[in-house]
Formats: sequence, C-alpha cells, structure tokens
Amino acid sequence: MAPGGNRGWLLRLVIAFSFAQGAVSMARPAVSYRALALGADERAIGVIAGVYALLPLFVAVPLGRRTDHGRCAPLLPVGVVLISGGCALSGLADSLWAMAIWSGVMGLGHLCFVIGAQSLVARQSAPHEQDRNFGHFTIGASLGQLVGPIAAGALIGGRDMAGTSAFALLVAGAGGAVALTSLWRIERRVTPGSRKERAERVPVQRILRARGVPAGIFISLAVLSATDILTAYLPVVGEHRGIAPSVIGLLLSLRAAATIACRLVLTPLLRLLGRTLLLTVTCLLAALLCVGIALPVPVWALALMLTVLGFCLGVGQPLSMTTVVQAAPDGARSTALALRLTGNRLGQVAAPASAGLIAGLAGVAAPFVMLGALLLLSAGTALRAPAGPAGEPASPGERGERGRSGPALRRKSGI
Repeated sequence: MAPGGNRGWLLRLVIAFSFAQGAVSMARPAVSYRALALGADERAIGVIAGVYALLPLFVAVPLGRRTDHGRCAPLLPVGVVLISGGCALSGLADSLWAMAIWSGVMGLGHLCFVIGAQSLVARQSAPHEQDRNFGHFTIGASLGQLVGPIAAGALIGGRDMAGTSAFALLVAGAGGAVALTSLWRIERRVTPGSRKERAERVPVQRILRARGVPAGIFISLAVLSATDILTAYLPVVGEHRGIAPSVIGLLLSLRAAATIACRLVLTPLLRLLGRTLLLTVTCLLAALLCVGIALPVPVWALALMLTVLGFCLGVGQPLSMTTVVQAAPDGARSTALALRLTGNRLGQVAAPASAGLIAGLAGVAAPFVMLGALLLLSAGTALRAPAGPAGEPASPGERGERGRSGPALRRKSGI
C-alpha cells in the first residue's frame, strides 16, 4: 500500500482509536471517583494521575526506535490488551497503591497504541496529506473522549461511589477490547518501512536539534496537559462545587465534541490562517479559558467555556504531529513522534503532580491557573516556530516566506 493510496486503513484505525480512547476517557474520571471513595485527597489524585504517564515516559523512545526499524502494527493490539486490562484491574483494586499500578499499565497500553498508530499515519500518508490524515486520526481520540465521560457519568453516582466507579472501570475494559475487531485488517495490510529506514539509526540529539521538533513537542505537551488535568480534576472541582458526576461527564463530553468539530474544519482553518497563526491564537485563547474555569462561575458558563476550550485544544495535537514528522530527519519519524510522546508523558507526570500540590495548597481551582500559564508559553512557542514545509496550507504571509525557499516548498497542497 503506497503512501497516499486507499485510505480504508485510516477509517479502521479511527474506529479502533475511538474504542481504545473511549475506554481510557471513561476510566480516567472513574479512577478519580473510585480513589476519592477509597479516601484519596487531592494530592493522591495527582499521584495516581501521574503514575499513568510514569512508565510510558521511559519506554517511548525505544518503542519509537522499534517502529522506525520494523513494523508498527503489532503495537496496536498489544496496546489494546494493556488498556483493557488496566481498566478492568483498576476496578478490581481495593487500595490506592494498586490503583496507581494499574493506572500505569493503562498508560503504557495507551502509549503503545498511539506510537503504533501515529507511525502508521506518518508512513502511509504522502507529505501533502499529513495535516489532513493526522486531523482525521485524532477524530478517533475525540470520539472516545466524547463518549467515555458520558458513559462514566451515567454509571457513577449514588451512595455507593466505590461500587459504581468499579463497575464503570470494568465496562471501560470491555469496551476497549472491542478495538481489536478493527485491527486485524490493518495488521495484514500495513506496509513495512523501507530497508534504508530500518538500517539508519539517527541520534536523539540530532532529532531534537532539528528546527521545529522542540516547538512541536512543547506545544503538544501543553495541550495534552490541559486535556489531562481537565479530565482528572474537573470531577474534583465538581465535588467541591456540588456538581453531579453526570453533569461533569456531560461537560467533559462537550469539550470533546468541540474538539471533533475543530478537526472537521481544520483544513479550511489552515488555508485561512496558516499553521503558525492558528496554533498561536488557539493556544492563547485556551490559556485565558483555563484561567476562567478557576472562577466560581455557574454551570452554563462553565459549559460554554469548556466548549470553546475544546475547540481551541483540538488544533494543537494534529498540527504538532505534522510539525514534528516533517521536521524530523529521514528514517527517524517514528522516533521523533516517540520523543513528542515522551514530552507528553513528562507533562502528564509533572502536571498532575504539580496540580495536586497546588490544589492542596491553594484550592482545587488553582491547577487551571497553572494550565493557563503553560498554554500562554506554548502560544509564544508557536509564534516563534518556523512555518511548516511542503503540504501545509499557508496563509498569505507565509506564502511569501516560502516563495524564497525553493520550488520544493511551493507544491500545491492536496488537502
């Protein structure tokens, strides 16, 4: 299957990602509620959320090396099995330590799946298709983030919070396993990397020095940290403000629905503004909205802010993937994507731990102020980042800059 060919594999990948991400998005708030029922405080919630990213932090780059030098598809079913097992065993755990361990297993499974899937999209997409295909791929994540919190909110509640949250985690495990039904055809049809790609081993330092890679990593870290803390800490905010779990689930799903809407209109937005300006504006607006969530606003205002915030956060992930892939040296795309995921996981370790400390000292709304500062820094990073290479729909100002960069950058976009 040549890059840019039949995209049936992409649809199957989106379906599989929807179920896998739905399981994780259902499990993350369920873990928080179950931990609260078992006696956890805000700091313990932060530790459990951080463990989710701790093990993946150390294995992302080796897994990326593997996909650069071999097939990426086997990571997909392995990831699904770990996600489902982590969800189910979190529901059966009866201590905070056990919940933290199985949360780490869930995070490792998610990492395996995402590295395999992102490497597949990068390898099977022509350069001018990458913004579009990464945008479509991340719709799968948004669909999972839409359905997961609603399902969690519908199942969790009442006087037996520990029992209902455990049941929700078991259901999440079963739902995640459904992703396996879409993966076998991908496994059979994926084209392995070329012999040259498998032979080269580009040093990590060279990848990180490539212009555009650090910016893409930091923007992705900031955006994912915002999404992660929203998922983990909005239930805590709801408990303090008297908002029912079902309403919190709907609020989180509103954010996810807005993210889907953003990615459906990503191509015309790129044509209108260009990647640099679009990233800068959305990160800046997201920073202001995160600070707004810290205010004691009514539920309807919170819903409105989360909707706009979801739209803004929908831009960062697919465009940071394209930025990293197109800036990475030849033969190191999967490793570059793994470094981006390492940055994500570093943020997922540090941000919840910092959020837990800040919440313990300054209240449960304070972590959202921290997110605002992080997104503000990412807006500055996006503004200074170089314009993307071939295949990016450029704004009028960026077209003038690219016109001086040679004919390779003036090819017509196929998006």
